[in-house]
Amino acid sequence: MISGGRIVTAGGQKDADVLLEHRTISLIGDLAGIPADETVDASGCYVIPGAVDVHTHLDMDVGVTVSADDFTTGTRAAACGGTTTVVDFATAYRGESIAEGLANWHAKADGKALIDYAFHMSVTELTRPTDDIVAEMGESGITSFKLYMTYPDRLMVSDDVIRQMMIAAEKQNALICLHCEDDTSVTRLRNEALASGHREPRWHAWSRPPDAEASAVERAVRMVEDTGAAVYIVHLSSAPALEHVRLARERGLPVFAETCPQYLYLSADRYEAAPEVAARYVCAPPLRDVQHHEELWAGLEGGYLQVVSTDHCPFEQASKNAGLAGGGWNDFTQIPGGLPGVEARLALVYQRVVDGEMTLERWVDLCCTTPARIFGLYPAKGCLEEGADADLVIFDPNEERPLVPERLHSNLDYSVYEHIVVRGWPRLVYSRGEVVAKDGAPVGDPGRGNFVERGPSGRPTGTGDTT
Repeated sequence: MISGGRIVTAGGQKDADVLLEHRTISLIGDLAGIPADETVDASGCYVIPGAVDVHTHLDMDVGVTVSADDFTTGTRAAACGGTTTVVDFATAYRGESIAEGLANWHAKADGKALIDYAFHMSVTELTRPTDDIVAEMGESGITSFKLYMTYPDRLMVSDDVIRQMMIAAEKQNALICLHCEDDTSVTRLRNEALASGHREPRWHAWSRPPDAEASAVERAVRMVEDTGAAVYIVHLSSAPALEHVRLARERGLPVFAETCPQYLYLSADRYEAAPEVAARYVCAPPLRDVQHHEELWAGLEGGYLQVVSTDHCPFEQASKNAGLAGGGWNDFTQIPGGLPGVEARLALVYQRVVDGEMTLERWVDLCCTTPARIFGLYPAKGCLEEGADADLVIFDPNEERPLVPERLHSNLDYSVYEHIVVRGWPRLVYSRGEVVAKDGAPVGDPGRGNFVERGPSGRPTGTGDTT
């Protein structure tokens, strides 16, 4: 039993006790006198649903290297930061069937995760009719699909393929997730930079400007209008792209979008550091100028952005230095792209509460409840109600933690947030009733995490669970 804490959900707050039995939440209320094997004092803390990160890239091959965290180290870091479920991107690369791509990702994860996990499926070409692809994945518990509007060598698909997948997904209660950058613009600007001898990481950001993202989001919105299908924009990074999402939602279109901590806290001036350090911050979309930060925060608080996820895809310094082909990079196009964030996300968003700019309920909604609702995990996940999985966090609002690599658990030798000391950190983290992190350190054995089959995606109802 957890007693004495302040329960916070997306729908409200109250002082209550929580009884955990048989891996679920069995009772919530004044439970004085109810027998329990163990009672945990949560006085002075918030008790919230376990956080849900719906955008991670664990054990992902990029060129000759692989992202730094596998399903053991990545889910360990997630647990330490209060995340109890991740949704990773299984990918069917060109020349692979959808079933082969999914099998590869199951092999990466089986027996390794500390917390529960699910998959999206990334589609890079159509090897079967779209209705068959969506149906096959639905039978495997996967109800969302990622499509890329850039990376033509390995990942990009045409707008016609996107439309076909949107139509099939809409018919079968699935959701299309889009990486929105206009590849024509990106290719032209990249070639201009290289032709002028500009090879440093700062030119990575120059070649992928906000207008390229906004243009792709505008195209995505037009496809929503044409098909009637819902779409979810991943890692939205800029004010112009957000404006297209805002206008679409105000017209009642089913357009959802997420942003990530790097676009709320880090800015393009990071690319002005020494090249080796600047390479740490190469990601796509790239970091933006600082004026975009408040626009994105306002988008979160106004409901135009529904989720904060991480796009967690870190690379060790040696991998950044080696480049996509190994042997070192000669220009910005050869640097593996991706940043960490899965451990720091919950606390980083909470700083907005500390600053008085966000309610506790909105914090929980963005990090826990709405991600679970959109992607078919609710009410088992992202929910603090009787009958839900006993995934919850006892969050100490007074605990301070510097985000230096020595205090984090990703398989990484640097921290992109090392300049930040957060106030507020999980004291205890439970996954299906078992403690998986205590005082910011992992507890329990890798392999206890389960693959979770998801229900319909893209059809969230309500604004959050209620107390």
